[in-house]
Amino acid sequence: MTEDTTPETEDLRAETAEAAPELAEHDRVAALEAELAEAKSQVMYAHAEAQNVRRRAEKEASDARAYAVTGFARDVLSVADNLERGLSAIPDDLRNDERLKGLITGLEATKRELDAVFQRNGITRIAAMGLPLDPNQHQAMLELPSADAEPGTIVQEMQAGYMLRDRLLRPALVGVAKKAE
Repeated sequence: MTEDTTPETEDLRAETAEAAPELAEHDRVAALEAELAEAKSQVMYAHAEAQNVRRRAEKEASDARAYAVTGFARDVLSVADNLERGLSAIPDDLRNDERLKGLITGLEATKRELDAVFQRNGITRIAAMGLPLDPNQHQAMLELPSADAEPGTIVQEMQAGYMLRDRLLRPALVGVAKKAE
């Protein structure tokens, strides 16, 4: 029963419907149209929900493929750091020594190949030196007094930072300029 119907009006409608079959047919059609509209609405909501679930699953699968190597990449960064530290620790007089030239050339070639592997897999080094501190990519480890650099500018890089595509893999550990006293 609707708000404007009372038991008396329902009885009158039922009596009229017996005498006028087109009224009963009209009521039946109206009820079926209301059910159809409700069913259409439910189908639309179900379709939209299924589409949202599919999109979420596609995004999760895409992210899983793109970032599955994150743990491995972090582990390999320490190898790159050690190789770079080793190369930078070789003094110039040893670099010119003929007996060590092959070893040094091999280490430098290994470093280039590691950099190429990083690049092919979307691992990029974060720029730091001379740039303003970006807390999303850099981690300030210390402040250094500087007369020629703006406060907040990176003046020392202690450890390189890396990105894996658009995500931070490891922040760059840096020293930041502060106003000279």
